Amino acid sequence: MTNTTVFPVGGDLFVRRIGYGAMRLAGAPHERSGMTAPIWTAPTDRAAAIGLLREAVGLGVNLFDTSDAYALGANEELLAEALAPFRDDVVIATKAGVLRPSPGEWIPHGHPAYLRQQAELSLRRLRTDRIDLFYLHRIDPAYPLADQVGALKQLQEEGKVRHIGLSEVGVAEIEEASKVAPIASVQNLYNLAERGHDAVIDHTAARGIAFVPYFPVSVGEHGPLARVAGELGATVSQTALAWLLHRSPNVLPIPGTSSPGHLAENVRALELELSEEQFKRVAG
Repeated sequence: MTNTTVFPVGGDLFVRRIGYGAMRLAGAPHERSGMTAPIWTAPTDRAAAIGLLREAVGLGVNLFDTSDAYALGANEELLAEALAPFRDDVVIATKAGVLRPSPGEWIPHGHPAYLRQQAELSLRRLRTDRIDLFYLHRIDPAYPLADQVGALKQLQEEGKVRHIGLSEVGVAEIEEASKVAPIASVQNLYNLAERGHDAVIDHTAARGIAFVPYFPVSVGEHGPLARVAGELGATVSQTALAWLLHRSPNVLPIPGTSSPGHLAENVRALELELSEEQFKRVAG
């Protein structure tokens, strides 16, 4: 399979297939690693974070991912400031549907009025009149999925949201949501070590829906992956991203980093081509 470098999210937002996940740009640099990072306050190295985001644009990245839950909205404000000079050339995706009452809590909350309120706040923080891609961050079992997606559809009809996405969902939930509104993107945990959403990738690919894997590079990947990386003259992380790109043309990884070097390395994964044999060998 030959990797194309661009995918049309929603049919009309053409983004390069390596995006940038801004979640980790919070707090102090030493607080950002691991699955339990708090993501609670604005970055202490704000100038460096803004510089990194602008450097990403310079490297060709045009899909940036955030959420109202990241640093209680400060992450959205950071992206708005950093990307203001390039606003017409980038796509910013954000999310609503998770409460953050403390640094260690991520609680789904899908009351339709709450989702609409959070969209209004995101619009203000992002300094825009329309959100490019707006995700239901998590489905809340306390409310019908149709009502939660319906709130996003109402925002779309009002011109406040361009495209609608879902996060951490299965095929049945995508099908149910699609009866209410067109779904442009699905964002789930997926990497070489966590491949529980293969059916979702295949389902979305068949329907022209973007699949955005978060945490796209798992920790400690080695063995066949390292050997293929050596064959390609690439790093393990680059090869893991290239493996995702090869998996399906609708896959758009959004690796996050605070390092300019790692940022450039991630973007260069678009240049790697795995053979089918290498792809299968890495997959195991």
